[in-house]
Amino acid sequence: MSGRSFQYGRAANVYDARIQAAKPGTVFLAGGTDLLQLWKSGAMTPAAVVDISRLPLGDLEFIDGQLSLGALARLSDVATHPNVTRYHPLIAEAIMASASGQIRNMATVGGNLLQRTRCPYFRNEQLACNKRKPGSGCGALSGENRQAALFGTSPLCVATHASDLAVSLAALDAEVDVFGSEGERRVLLRDLYRLPGETPEHETNLAPGDLITAVHVPNATRFSRCSTYLKIRDRASFEFAIVSIAAALQIENGQIVEARLAAGGVAPLPWRLDRTEAALVGRALDAHTIAVAGDISIEHARPLADNGFKVALLRNAVIRALQTLGSRQP
Repeated sequence: MSGRSFQYGRAANVYDARIQAAKPGTVFLAGGTDLLQLWKSGAMTPAAVVDISRLPLGDLEFIDGQLSLGALARLSDVATHPNVTRYHPLIAEAIMASASGQIRNMATVGGNLLQRTRCPYFRNEQLACNKRKPGSGCGALSGENRQAALFGTSPLCVATHASDLAVSLAALDAEVDVFGSEGERRVLLRDLYRLPGETPEHETNLAPGDLITAVHVPNATRFSRCSTYLKIRDRASFEFAIVSIAAALQIENGQIVEARLAAGGVAPLPWRLDRTEAALVGRALDAHTIAVAGDISIEHARPLADNGFKVALLRNAVIRALQTLGSRQP
């Protein structure tokens, strides 16, 4: 890989990492599986790189029902950890549906949550993209938009978020620890991301130098026996979702008492299907309930010229995921 020169620094601790990364044009390097692709394509040209790969942020803990994942935990280690596969199979399924085994061995939890969109206009420096170059336009609006979002878009950007892990964590109300200039704070994963609006170049609510240190999943073991991750893609492996669904239910005495649904591939961030969840609660998981849930999931969808097929695909994906959970009931 050739290009302009850059500064390289290795962080001694999280304080050092924050100070180094607060400088304009600086990025963090952990597994590097997304950063190096972006760098090679010209979508990113950092002036400085801060290597955080040796910071002690790779632990995985399961205490009193809460799962805590260090931001530098490798995806392959998380997906195969006994406490994840037993108590949080939704997370394990989402990770195993991601990328390839080789990439999962390198990619980290924090890096996966912050990976950039797969929109071809963003990843080609020769094409117009407001996310990469503010004010240049959004080529996908009138160009190739088969992969574009159905929800949460703006006239400036219609790109989708790429992370499978983020979809499963959004469904489970995960929280994220962020170390910044005022110390550590904890935010809901849902509040980590932001819609494009008029500033599509800002994808998260992180400030320069902010570092994700951990992810926490509150006691979600009640969903361990009734959850699934469904990913629909163009090929069977190493492909990003056209539509994905993370679904988890708690069923008691034949009725749904709690429902969690999030969709991937349809929005600029993991898209929580709140109205669909509300429609499921208090009902039996029968064919009528499932059909209604599918219909509600596509309300307010705004397809473009080439991605209208995603509307039916999302509805059917919700139905299929719920049917899968229904088939597991005694």
